[in-house]
Amino acid sequence: MQIVRFIDLGKCGYQQAWDYQTGLHRALIDHKLSHRELTPKTYPQDHYLLLVEHPPVFTLGKSGQLSNLLLSEPELRERGIQYFPINRGGDITFHGPGQIVGYPILDLECFFTDVHRYVRSIEEVIIRTLADYNVEGLRLTGYTGVWCPPRPAAGRGEAVDEYWDKFRKICAIGVHLSRWVTLHGFAFNINTDLRFFDYIVPCGIAEADKTVTSLQRETGSLVGMAGVQERLKHHFCQVFECEFANV
Repeated sequence: MQIVRFIDLGKCGYQQAWDYQTGLHRALIDHKLSHRELTPKTYPQDHYLLLVEHPPVFTLGKSGQLSNLLLSEPELRERGIQYFPINRGGDITFHGPGQIVGYPILDLECFFTDVHRYVRSIEEVIIRTLADYNVEGLRLTGYTGVWCPPRPAAGRGEAVDEYWDKFRKICAIGVHLSRWVTLHGFAFNINTDLRFFDYIVPCGIAEADKTVTSLQRETGSLVGMAGVQERLKHHFCQVFECEFANV
């Protein structure tokens, strides 16, 4: 069973977390190259899961469209939002207060060498965590991430709100791999201010039947971030069949 070093970065700026993440990523690759004559799993390899809460920032994946950012540079500065083009897959997304961002840095040759399985495994961690809060999460064919399904009208009371008739994205996922070592990860909306998503076309998805949501919105009350973090760690160990060591 692989040991994953868990690091809680707390509240941390995007650039600082990015520099730290890429430093660990580079160290794992260098370690692999120094043992290239050996078969994976026959020598110790470090793996990490970083959890962090960023100040407001938009990030644009390498395949994304800048037109999906709906604010100009002056408007971004006025609202105190940073912007970074980065090397993950996917389009534009938001990170900010009330959101848990996870950066798994894993040598997949010690787990499984299947990118699609890796993304599905992250989705499974989120789906299981949502179930702990009695919230249904699902995969949507053709779309990465975790979604909440439309709610039946009978379960919403008398007020009609088209928001609940839509598929609602609660967790975005974007990854990058180099020599089977993972980079980037997931952004899980817990108590996130969803108004920030009005400034972008989230993940480049403009369909009228899709929107974004948060665990707070789905449950109707504020959710303890520390509790969600512990549930995420628990399900991560189950899905990836690993154990955590705190750093």
